Order: sequence, then C-alpha cells, then structure tokens
Amino acid sequence: MTSTKPNGPGPEKSPAPAVERAIRILSLLGSNAGQSLALGEIAHCIEAAKSSTLNILQVLEEGGMIARVPGGYQLGRRNLELGGSYLSGFSQMREFYAFCSGASLLSHEVVQIAILNDTDVLYLARHEGRAPMRFIASIGSRFPAAPTAVGNALLTMLADEEIARRFSGPQHFPQMTENSVRTLSGLLQKVRAARDLGYAIDDNEVHLGIYGIAMVIPPWSSGDQPLAIGASLAASSAGPDYVGQVVAELKAAVSQLSNPLFRSAAMAPHVLT
Repeated sequence: MTSTKPNGPGPEKSPAPAVERAIRILSLLGSNAGQSLALGEIAHCIEAAKSSTLNILQVLEEGGMIARVPGGYQLGRRNLELGGSYLSGFSQMREFYAFCSGASLLSHEVVQIAILNDTDVLYLARHEGRAPMRFIASIGSRFPAAPTAVGNALLTMLADEEIARRFSGPQHFPQMTENSVRTLSGLLQKVRAARDLGYAIDDNEVHLGIYGIAMVIPPWSSGDQPLAIGASLAASSAGPDYVGQVVAELKAAVSQLSNPLFRSAAMAPHVLT
C-alpha cells in the first residue's frame, strides 16, 4: 500500500495564526487604494473560513484598526495614529547609515545624500564603504550640480525652463574632467535621460575613474526639499549587470527613506519652479 504522507517537511506553521491573518488583512486593505472589501473577499484572500475571518475583523474593528463601511471594511484611523508615532521617532539620516551598512552592495561603496542649492549640491551624509574614496565630496562639501549624478537627479524635479534660467552662464559648467558636461543643451539632455531612467549618471564627469549613480528621495513633507542619494563606483567595475544591481539597492533605499504617509503624492509626476 502506497503512503500518501509527504516525504519532506510541510510548510512551516505560524506560531500565532490569528495574528498572522490580522496582519494579512491590514496589508490587504492597505493595498486596496481606499476601496472597501467585503467579508467574503477578505476570507478568500487570506484563505480562511468566513467565521474565523469575521472574528478577526471584529477584534480589529474594536481596536480601531479597521472600520466597517457600506460594502465591507476599510483601514481605520488608528493606523494613522500609529504611523504618526512611528514617524515622530524616524530619522532619515540614521536610517540612511543603517540601510547602507546592511546592504549587500552599497555597504562596500561610497554612498552620499545631497540637497540642491541653486546650481550647486550640498552633501549632508556619507557612508564610507569598504574602500573609502578620499577625493569624493565629504559632509558639508559643495559641488556644482551640472556634472554630478546627485545634482542631475535633483534637477529632474525642476522644469526645463527653470534649469535654463539657473544655468545661463558658462560659470555653471566647470570642466572638472574632459567628460564634464559643457553646455545647457548637454545638461538638459542628461536631465531628460535621468527622468526617463529614474536615475542620473555621472560617467567620469567629476573624477576620472569614478562612475556615479543617483536618484531622488521625495520630500518628507510638502514644505521640504527633495534629497538625492548617490553611489560612487569605480568605473572599472561599473558594468551593466553591477550597475543594475546598485540601482535596485538605491531604489530600495529610497523606499526605506521615504515618508510612507506622503510617498504616493510625492512620487507623482511633477516639476518645481
């Protein structure tokens, strides 16, 4: 007689199934763009019986985590209160250093955060990486925005007309290397490419042998300026595969450093003037 018992171990069971299902319900409602979900839909999505799902929903409703509305259930106001408590103790710079230290690739590279100041960028934070590049900008340093990856990333948030107004003279295009951008038209071409890609590139424009990649961190709130996070790589290692992996980690960093209560609005297409 053939046994029907599986040879290998089955899926690991949660030590607290009800809590796990409650978390799944909150995540489900949170990803539903404010639309309500009925009991049956929720039970189906979390793969549970309606009766046990209803019990969890009742507890979540009593705690203010969800609210019953016509058509089903939505997230409750208690989530906003908890989110505010979390954000009150959140430090972007502390999270930046923690993320870089734990990232598989960025932990080995020089990673920086900068802010735009007219036609320059000001560096606010720096993760040294495994092999520090001493000639890369340090905290408090000011560099021209035109050739830098962080500068180009931040310029994607400006209208082309505003970029043209700010970069109206040759003094804004210092020739730091033979690859440095030299003209307004060249700068606009780079910025437009960065908008399309979702990240900006400095290909040996600031220091020969250094390849920079940067992207925007959305403003923390409506009154704040955007930041840029950038990685400086040895140009010899900046092949397509490695650059793609670094871009993926930078995107994860942007997500980690963004305000979750403001992220969807901040990431909507717009330009500043």
